[in-house]
Amino acid sequence: MTPTEDQIAAYHAQAGKAAWNVPGLDAETPRREIKTVGIIGAGTMGGGIAMNFASAGYQVKIVETAQEALDRGLKVVRGNYQRSADKGRFSQDEVEARMDRFDGRLSLADLADCDLVIEAVFENMDLKRTIFTELDKVVKKGAILATNTSALNIDEIAGMTSRPEDVIGLHFFSPANVMKLLEIVRAKHTADDVVATCMDLAGTIGKVAVLVGVCPGFVGNRMLFARQKQANKLLQKGLMPWDVDAALNAFGFKMGPFQMSDLAGLDIGWSKGATTDNPIRDALCELDRRGQKTQAGFYDYDDARRPIPSDVTTKIIKDITGADASRMSQDEIIEICIYPMINEALKILEENKAQRPTDIDVVWLNGYGWPADKGGPMFYGDMVGAQAVLDRMEKLGADDPEFAPAGLLRKLAAEGGKFTEINTGELKV
Repeated sequence: MTPTEDQIAAYHAQAGKAAWNVPGLDAETPRREIKTVGIIGAGTMGGGIAMNFASAGYQVKIVETAQEALDRGLKVVRGNYQRSADKGRFSQDEVEARMDRFDGRLSLADLADCDLVIEAVFENMDLKRTIFTELDKVVKKGAILATNTSALNIDEIAGMTSRPEDVIGLHFFSPANVMKLLEIVRAKHTADDVVATCMDLAGTIGKVAVLVGVCPGFVGNRMLFARQKQANKLLQKGLMPWDVDAALNAFGFKMGPFQMSDLAGLDIGWSKGATTDNPIRDALCELDRRGQKTQAGFYDYDDARRPIPSDVTTKIIKDITGADASRMSQDEIIEICIYPMINEALKILEENKAQRPTDIDVVWLNGYGWPADKGGPMFYGDMVGAQAVLDRMEKLGADDPEFAPAGLLRKLAAEGGKFTEINTGELKV
């Protein structure tokens, strides 16, 4: 039976409420006092994160490596606030009040007295290790040290300090001043009071918090990686990016995998001359087709940034794959791209890296644009049934062992269980 709008809305409300509950965390756990927040990096992510705290009344110290980068970052922040004021969301005086809470600096040592420091530099483990080694030396004891990494091992980052109990992941989503989701990543040694303080802070700055464990990509990106790998495999079979995106758009996503890649930038994690496991992306980047920012990626873009199927991309894909052009129903494309996400979510639950299945739906609804009428990946799994998901994963797993069905999936199919009612116990770190 197809659920009604009211039933889906009720589920969303229940799932959102449950996400704030952390089993095993005493409600009386003392919170650490947070008055001054330090942000490392004034780029798109760092500036957006900083805005959340300044908007909520916190004093913010923001650090960059050069005055030019700092000035540029603060100019973007002011511009964001000014656009909101111009739309009548708050007064011009409020723009100035929020900007007055910013204190731009050029040295990590200037964060010494901060109560919370959030590192928001690009995804490079060596750089993050260096930063946390330095933070351990200069930041006062008792401060919370957080990383905004979207996929890296936070236990390794925490290991660079003499106080791993103070280290936590605060994974904001871009644009950080707009997106509601905050994945709070509990590492192996993260103290209870650090978790409790960060959960409270999330509410204070208007975020939807979900507590997750350390694993590659955490919850949201780990599932996204599974979808992207299957989308890439479809290109190897002769489909075009716009075929795949059209199916995901019809499902309800505003952006499909390749539209998303173009928006983010195809050169993330790529350098000129590099040979990666994605030769199509490599070839596009070598032609300076880096996505929307270069007006060409998988798609061509007009001046209004409207995506147009590209003959250049078509030729590159055919030359690299050698595959003849093929067609596939949108329903089959959806199964191939969406069911592996559900399967990966079950593996996450098996590893106890998410507290509950409904938390996974909260992540995808608030951070990745999952279509509301489909409830969430776990809710959608219940809509189509475990056996249907298993049948598809058997086929995909036979082609690539990485996509073998999760044990939990086989169990649900055999017992007629529901994805949204899985209980694997408390989060494991």
